[in-house]
Amino acid sequence: MNSTAPRLSARDRHSTSRSARVKVVEGGAIWAAPAGAVVPAGLPPSARRIAPSSPVSRRQDQPQWQDPASGYLRRNVSPPGVPQPMQIVEVHFPPGARVAFENGARDARVHQQIWVLDGTMDITVGEERHRLREGDCLAMQLGHPTMFHNPTRKPSRYAVVIASETPSRR
Repeated sequence: MNSTAPRLSARDRHSTSRSARVKVVEGGAIWAAPAGAVVPAGLPPSARRIAPSSPVSRRQDQPQWQDPASGYLRRNVSPPGVPQPMQIVEVHFPPGARVAFENGARDARVHQQIWVLDGTMDITVGEERHRLREGDCLAMQLGHPTMFHNPTRKPSRYAVVIASETPSRR
């Protein structure tokens, strides 16, 4: 995701949330994680910390990231540090917001399923657009440009299940 938002000043690098004690700015994006949390793959290296892994991920400890350009909020639900090929993410997507991802060639296959929990989302994968409403689920493999758009005046919320398949598992 490319963001044109400016970097925050040094004084803005500190958290104002009790549950998010670590805040790091990378390319204008705000990454927040609770103190001692292991930040899952996909977050910048500067936001990673070492902590004991647990098979339980408590809501108050789940790292969040907010896109400064669109305002969508992404929360990593899966327990960090647990070696599994999948990850669960919850996304709150504002009304009218649109985000595009250029998904090019990868060393590993990445599969996603988008399950709409509230609202409506238009998801375009390559040239194909899918309108998803509450309860609908879209399965896709990353490798094509992808656009997420909330075409309504109400917020949307969806879960993303991400599974990675390394070349040795194919």
